[in-house]
Amino acid sequence: MLLEVSGLTTRYGSISALRDVSLSVGDGEVVGLIGPNGAGKTTLLNTVAGLLPPAAGTVVFDGTDVTGAAPEQMLKSGLALVPEHRRIFADFTVAENLRIGGITLAATERAEMLEEVVEVFPFLRSRWDAMAGYLSGGEAQQLAIARALMCRPRLLLMDEPSLGLAPVLVDAVFELIAELRDRGRTLLVVEQNAARMLDVADRAYVLRSGAVVGQGAGSGLLAETDLFDTFVRGSAA
Repeated sequence: MLLEVSGLTTRYGSISALRDVSLSVGDGEVVGLIGPNGAGKTTLLNTVAGLLPPAAGTVVFDGTDVTGAAPEQMLKSGLALVPEHRRIFADFTVAENLRIGGITLAATERAEMLEEVVEVFPFLRSRWDAMAGYLSGGEAQQLAIARALMCRPRLLLMDEPSLGLAPVLVDAVFELIAELRDRGRTLLVVEQNAARMLDVADRAYVLRSGAVVGQGAGSGLLAETDLFDTFVRGSAA
């Protein structure tokens, strides 16, 4: 397994946002992480990425224990995060955002990755010198993903990639996830649109109140009516 999380507990003061969470992501897999608001999904990604310190448990990435490692160390190890709400640099151009994303690469590698991400995201060419703050929501999301890919990550973490997008752009996001899967990328994706996520995921985990309450193949979880209905009701609460 490329990523192995075991018994992970993360707290905000006295409140446990994650409780004894274990999951794994195999090389080349797309793994979904679904659950209602407040389930701990973003906390899990941020803990794995080194943005939050775990209170207990371990995070092993590519065979190395990286529990509690700093975000820059995780990035250098080959793990990149596309955060919720994108967080692109609005006052920088599209090109500058991408070059910042490839800051850990040598100049020749960075040039190669620029060509690769433009192949995946063709719109980037026409918006190359545009200020990122003027991009549409869908373009900004694509830029955020492209920027994360610039460091050639072994594992890409994505937090709510379809959040706030129009339906046609939601379709584009899930088509992109499928394309990245077909290109051999490894992804761990937090997503509120559970049905769409399970449709493209190899496997998925269901989080509720900071704990894993279900896991399995995407198609299998869709078929588990009781579990899925519980998730939907929880999301609507």
